[in-house]
Amino acid sequence: MKLRNIILGSALAASTFMPAAASASGDVNIYSYRQAYLLEPLLDAFTEKTGIDANVVFAKKGLAERLAREGENSPADLVLTTDISRLNELVERGLTQSVVTDTLNDNIPSSLRHSEGLWYGLTTRARLIFASNERVEEGAITTYEELADERWDDRICTRSGKHPYNIALFSSMIAHHGVEEAEQWLEGLKDNLARKPQGGDRDQIKAIAAGECDLSIGNSYYYGKMLQDENQKAIANQVHLVFPNADDRGTHVNVSGMAMTQSAPNRDNAVKLMNYLASEEAQSIYARVNFEYPANPAVAPSELVSGWGTLNRDDLPLETIADYREEAVKMVDRVRYDN
Repeated sequence: MKLRNIILGSALAASTFMPAAASASGDVNIYSYRQAYLLEPLLDAFTEKTGIDANVVFAKKGLAERLAREGENSPADLVLTTDISRLNELVERGLTQSVVTDTLNDNIPSSLRHSEGLWYGLTTRARLIFASNERVEEGAITTYEELADERWDDRICTRSGKHPYNIALFSSMIAHHGVEEAEQWLEGLKDNLARKPQGGDRDQIKAIAAGECDLSIGNSYYYGKMLQDENQKAIANQVHLVFPNADDRGTHVNVSGMAMTQSAPNRDNAVKLMNYLASEEAQSIYARVNFEYPANPAVAPSELVSGWGTLNRDDLPLETIADYREEAVKMVDRVRYDN
């Protein structure tokens, strides 16, 4: 397979592996926020199955700006993302087109796809509470709402409130409770922080192990990554997982997802890839390589992830949650969360 990955800086230099003109070919071209090693086994399998080569440009940010700059001459057919906010940005900027197939509708639940087919979720990651084994008893906390309880004063660590993973969670709180109640909750959570928000999700687990805090918020797959890392496994084993709101509305999830670009010179090939990525075969590969929950309900999580317990997912459509993103960002600023 001619899988060529270029790691680009934040400026997204003009150089690319693809032709400047967006002419159709026997390939499919992908702009990806997802890391290359996660895509390679999926795209290898797709090429073997169809004979269609997949070309990938990877970047941590800036792909929406690049698509907008390239306009109708963009060679990109698909964008693969790591967060609902990035999918929503593509839609808001008019950079995607609708794709509706029976395979996509049958395999991806309605809450994990755009109502007009402008994007589809591929995997989900639960936004969990990590709790100290030594200092937090099982069952001591069961909901996101309880993170604002005074008993957790000076006992919680999080990454920046502006990070897309937290913005998505805060957006879901607005969707469920309204702006006023959600903001009161966020103020309570901020008051309970043991330190200034910093680092990534794994850093919060490390802080619990170091005794800096007793609770943290993080994506489920980071815990799986730590368990598979001999240098971090002992740290991960010092916390237990809480699936918030499992007994009522369900645990908030975010998605990695895909969207077809407005220009898509290789549309037919791109549709084939989208259908494949939603298939049971591809979803099983996803489940193995990154400790995520498959979007396709017919596919079980990996054995490791299944061992954590059953995920009762919040079925509030992510499209609805994305509508509150701007308000969530303002709310983080109003309560001065990161300060």
